[in-house]
Amino acid sequence: MGYELRVERDAPLAYAELASVVSAQAGLELRGSHEAGEVVARHGDSVHHVATWSGRLVGTPGSDWQVAQLARLTDVIGARLIGEDGESYGIRNGVVEQINGSSSYEFGKLEEIIEAGPTEWSA
Repeated sequence: MGYELRVERDAPLAYAELASVVSAQAGLELRGSHEAGEVVARHGDSVHHVATWSGRLVGTPGSDWQVAQLARLTDVIGARLIGEDGESYGIRNGVVEQINGSSSYEFGKLEEIIEAGPTEWSA
């Protein structure tokens, strides 16, 4: 299992609300049921895993593209994307970034990352 990013918000996220948001987002799809499922995104002719649903939404990204997809989804549902070490991820002025205390790291422009596709991080 990779590094986990949790989608958190003050009001619990219901499966029906997640399904509604995902269906409104171009390129995102919700598969499974209210008990267990996954959010996937298309790039070209392929479908790629973005997050897992089991009463809460969790992602284990392996690329900047997956982080960007999670940040975009989190933004739309009015939530926060939080890493295992307490850092947060989000989109500010069209740029996907990680914030940890007073430090920040920019992944790049959201549109460019999404367009480039899911290039796996190297070990």
